[in-house]
Amino acid sequence: MFKHKPQRDGQAIDTLIGPQVTIQGDLVFSGGLYVEGRIQGKVLAVEGERAVLTLAEQGRIEGEVRAPVVIINGQLVGNVYADDRVELAAKARVQGNIHYQVVEMSAGAQLTGRLVHATALATVDEAGGELVHAHA
Repeated sequence: MFKHKPQRDGQAIDTLIGPQVTIQGDLVFSGGLYVEGRIQGKVLAVEGERAVLTLAEQGRIEGEVRAPVVIINGQLVGNVYADDRVELAAKARVQGNIHYQVVEMSAGAQLTGRLVHATALATVDEAGGELVHAHA
């Protein structure tokens, strides 16, 4: 349909969830996913595929997110697992823990939860399952 993929903020968009759309259930994707609507369920990138999730200012996700790159400028209730990086823009509102390799947080972004660096996962005490040391 498109000869050239549309872009938003320099990111190619393969899938757009518009502001009038609500998805109830898990969503699996690859490429660029741009969310302006609402998702109630997990948002999971296909393992080993290039994937960028962008949550727009008016967008909302209620569920776990797993993707190499996660860019948030809307509301997210759930844990985030990013293999590469997480960007929290000025209007980001996150309730949950963010597991990251690299994180960028703009002034105004709000996080109610913990930042957990990927290397901190290796320091989890298996016997008690408690976090021994974390970098934030």
